[in-house]
Amino acid sequence: MTKADVFEFIQEQTLGVLGTISPDGAPQTALVGIAVTGELEIVFDTVQSTRKYRNLTRNQACSFVIGWEGETTVQYDGEARVPEASELARYQEIYFKKFPDGPSRLSWPGITYFVVRPKWIRYSDFDQAPPRIEEFRF
Repeated sequence: MTKADVFEFIQEQTLGVLGTISPDGAPQTALVGIAVTGELEIVFDTVQSTRKYRNLTRNQACSFVIGWEGETTVQYDGEARVPEASELARYQEIYFKKFPDGPSRLSWPGITYFVVRPKWIRYSDFDQAPPRIEEFRF
């Protein structure tokens, strides 16, 4: 199992469960559409009125669970940021390739993109015996 294999697995997925931390320290989750870069960064959009936006602009630590067909998943811990204007187009291109309807949301009030850099990833495949579990640290 390589990072390229993890990229392929995430690339095949459309959705991920995002975990963030509220201002009072409570966990909060949301289902989001995801795209992935070759560096295993996750890209997603949201609007500024959401809990995830407020949480991530206050505390960049977040997590994902990606994939739930069978018993193969990726657990992903990382740090989120809003990309700078100079790099936003590159991330939007990756996101729009996965979600061709993405440009239609550019007119939504408060639309924002987040990029999450991985800190730790665990790939688990319990659909085989013995199970395959691989961890990556960044």
